[in-house]
Amino acid sequence: MIDIVVVLRAEDAVLDFLSVLTDDGGGETRVILADRAETLILGAGMRAPERLALIASHVGPVTDGIASPGPEVLATLLRRAAAGGPCRIWTHSPADNRRSRGRLGRDTALARAADAEDSGAGLTGAELRHAVGFSPYLQILSDLDRPLGPEHIAAKLDFVNGSCGHLLAETDPELVVQTPRVPAAERFFDTDPDQRERLFALLASLDDEAASVVDPWEFGSSRYEARRLDATAAWVRERCADLGSGSAGALVEVGACEGALTRRLVAAGFAVRATEPNAVFRSRLTAALAGTDAVTVDGADLADLAKEDAPRATAHLLIEMLYYGQDLALLDDLATDLVFVALEPDALASRVRPWLERSATWRAEEETVLVPPQLETVCAGRAYLSKRGSVGLLLRRTNG
Repeated sequence: MIDIVVVLRAEDAVLDFLSVLTDDGGGETRVILADRAETLILGAGMRAPERLALIASHVGPVTDGIASPGPEVLATLLRRAAAGGPCRIWTHSPADNRRSRGRLGRDTALARAADAEDSGAGLTGAELRHAVGFSPYLQILSDLDRPLGPEHIAAKLDFVNGSCGHLLAETDPELVVQTPRVPAAERFFDTDPDQRERLFALLASLDDEAASVVDPWEFGSSRYEARRLDATAAWVRERCADLGSGSAGALVEVGACEGALTRRLVAAGFAVRATEPNAVFRSRLTAALAGTDAVTVDGADLADLAKEDAPRATAHLLIEMLYYGQDLALLDDLATDLVFVALEPDALASRVRPWLERSATWRAEEETVLVPPQLETVCAGRAYLSKRGSVGLLLRRTNG
């Protein structure tokens, strides 16, 4: 049985897979260095120090643009490494917080699956396990845990200090080697395709990778998200009525995603302009709301809305979307006197409150806790994480 370890850079093989490289019952190990499309052969008779020395000789300098070569190239490398025999494949987690590693973990699984569908497949039946790796925001349920003894810890630290000194001093979060990235217990898990894609999408930002699965943040299945969305819709409905806008009115929802909140607002009697810059999310949003006369959908982002000479709206809704460095001064040019903001408490304190203290245009009319923090499972129970709570802040224009 050949163990095939697929890593982005050479040091990853020791940081996350030392227990595989030094497995007492193991035979030959082959390490695929994806950044070079190169395979190292660690013979069955090669002792651990020799194996680590060979890998150390391939630890490279900091290089920009290192990325997964893609499933097709990886499938070729895997077939060559397996050489037609039985094998086990080990690679990064699709939810590794280092996006380059997460992408490689996903691509390796896609490569294995694509090869298995090929009539001439050499990887059919090959077991694949992901290392938990660097995952500061998720607790992943593992299937195999390997605590390292003092000898292995010493070997790992010697490898880092002897071969990765330039990475200890690195500032790039994709490359830096720090304490949390040198685990004393190596944990591995299996995953099915749906869990894999959801783990990968969950760690994405707002690009098409986040939209690679439907409902990546599980608004439709999460009890926490359902409570948050229900509370948000009720807050908007009650405050618009309290402030003399009537029980219904025209709202602009910025960053509507796939329409989880939009549907609740329409049910409450509002006419909604739902804006969503991401084309994939926007197509799902349009399909989900097809035939709903009270909703219009377009691709405007906050900057676009600030430039428009649009009719005044009852309110603009910036719900859980001010995490991405938007210029809050853009709010001054929105065609409304009311803005509903919702964010997790730390982001509200660090981003919005300092800006609001300096603003001559807006004042806080109300602050309310929409939902408190909670731990919740995600990705079909493969992981759990802390949902940080949501606080609503109602802003009123002071010079409107």
